[in-house]
Amino acid sequence: MIGKLSGRIDYRGADHVLVDVRGVGYIVYVSDRTMAALPAIGQAAALYTELLVREDNLQLFGFTSLVEKEWHRLLMSVQGIGAKASMAILGTLGPDGVSRAIALGDWNAVKAAPGVGPKIAQRVVNELKDKAPAVMAMGTGQASVPEDTVVEVIEPAAPVSTPPVNNSSAQAEALSALQNLGYAPGEAAGAVAQASGEAPDADTSALIRTALKLLAPKG
Repeated sequence: MIGKLSGRIDYRGADHVLVDVRGVGYIVYVSDRTMAALPAIGQAAALYTELLVREDNLQLFGFTSLVEKEWHRLLMSVQGIGAKASMAILGTLGPDGVSRAIALGDWNAVKAAPGVGPKIAQRVVNELKDKAPAVMAMGTGQASVPEDTVVEVIEPAAPVSTPPVNNSSAQAEALSALQNLGYAPGEAAGAVAQASGEAPDADTSALIRTALKLLAPKG
């Protein structure tokens, strides 16, 4: 099984790239979003990969993160979702967008991907909604903050009780996952604190799930 490739971009096609790894060229299919993130021809690149094995064909699919790769694997497990549809969903929403849409049950966002109809989009959400928090938690330790980034500390509007010590790590991971999804630090922290108050022993996935429900638009 080929899980990762590091080499030089030799060619860029409409939906794939040719990666030269020490003289061996690998054709790797990627989403539109991943294609846009890859460097120019001749430059170094690294991709996590998933090998699709068929009777008459072997295809490599490439991803910029393990979270994106995991979503591809889960999307492919849904009946009616093949490799093309999975890459279309990831190309349209990105891994964070997929996490948010599925966790919140927003099948309309999934339907926005080319070739994905409403019935398939609803099936994706229904079958994968319980797995979204765990996948989101996978990405909490992958991103790093640049040295010149200014981190603004936002004071809560009201005093927040000190979180239980036994799940402080889960709270930090849940907070990081929500911020990666685009929620502001203040509202993410408030939701995680409330979720933790309701379930002091909750793990990361449970905290994310509860916090997303609290942050979901009402009405």
